[in-house]
Amino acid sequence: MAVYTLPDLPYDYAALEPAISGEILELHHAKHHAAYVKGANDTLERLAEARDKGQYDSLVGLEKTLAFNLSGHVLHSIFWQNLSPDGGDRPEGELADAIEEHFGSFEAFKSQLTTATTTVQGSGWGVLAYEPAGRRLIVQQVYDHHGNVGIGSVPLLVFDAWEHAYYLQYRNVRPDYVAKLWDLVNWADVAARYHAATAGTPAP
Repeated sequence: MAVYTLPDLPYDYAALEPAISGEILELHHAKHHAAYVKGANDTLERLAEARDKGQYDSLVGLEKTLAFNLSGHVLHSIFWQNLSPDGGDRPEGELADAIEEHFGSFEAFKSQLTTATTTVQGSGWGVLAYEPAGRRLIVQQVYDHHGNVGIGSVPLLVFDAWEHAYYLQYRNVRPDYVAKLWDLVNWADVAARYHAATAGTPAP
């Protein structure tokens, strides 16, 4: 049976300094993301065991645990690719046009995603996503690892607002951390995800 695996980062742990310290990035990737991968795999084993025994009394809890860990794995896998030591500036081409169409301007979009990320209650994410039912871009808040919009939206750009992503460096000043994320955005990756979502093909 296939298992989930921790992806390698496309850069060294220190590559995103000074915006994100090497210490934070290593802990975030090698400890926190790795824990979600292990949690998803362990939960799949427990679900298989429940099926084999025909004992489903723990099914509800296992389904929630799988959703939590698997969503954490997926979001982090996107997050690493969304960032680059050569990132920043703003998008071009079709993605830039779509942002202009659906948010009015890049500045308005940036303000909305920044606010969504800095104000998410507790732990969570700010996300730019493609919503296929309306064929539009949306900004959403994700609580823990679960979105609060209809099923089917495709994450394109994700900003991690869990404390483990920034607290060692920024303490409780989440807005300063979010401001630095904009200097790291890999717009080529976001544009590729947008193209794949609108074409109906899975992103890598």
